[in-house]
Amino acid sequence: MKKILISILATIITIGALWFLVTYMGMASFAFAWALNFLLMIWAVALIEALDSQLTSSYFDDKKWEHKGKIYEYIGINFFRKVLVWIGWEKLNKKANPIKNSNEALMRFYFQTKKSELGHAIIIPIVLGFNIFVAVNFSFSKSLWLLILNILLNLYPVLLQRYNRPRIQRAISLSKRKERQVMM
Repeated sequence: MKKILISILATIITIGALWFLVTYMGMASFAFAWALNFLLMIWAVALIEALDSQLTSSYFDDKKWEHKGKIYEYIGINFFRKVLVWIGWEKLNKKANPIKNSNEALMRFYFQTKKSELGHAIIIPIVLGFNIFVAVNFSFSKSLWLLILNILLNLYPVLLQRYNRPRIQRAISLSKRKERQVMM
């Protein structure tokens, strides 16, 4: 019951903050697009943490069409990774979530990629809805910031998690194999 109440409260607060943004910032600016994305990220984190799901859906499994990440490399995921390093996100992220050389730490990191992907995947259609609304009611050019930031702040992070997860899974498998060898 507590989880549901937290989720409802987080959603109500987010809707109120969203009303404030729309009323006082308008919807056709970079500032609105930026604030909307970060407001929704805070909401998604609160929602995912409150619901505390194990995220066992087959959605999170590596798909055959992903060709071991080759499709993501083709659309620029390595450049996006370099940008994250350049702006300091990787350093900040590693400081907040250090990866130790243990199977348990790798499992936590693996699960964290699922939570991150889910949060960004929830946000994509919401921002896209705002994007379409602004494009129809104002102009396409006024909706460009919503589109650009949705791609950079949500779509590419989803792709990055999908790119990283199979690699983390292989590291977990290697770690388990090493643990078994040490025990023998």
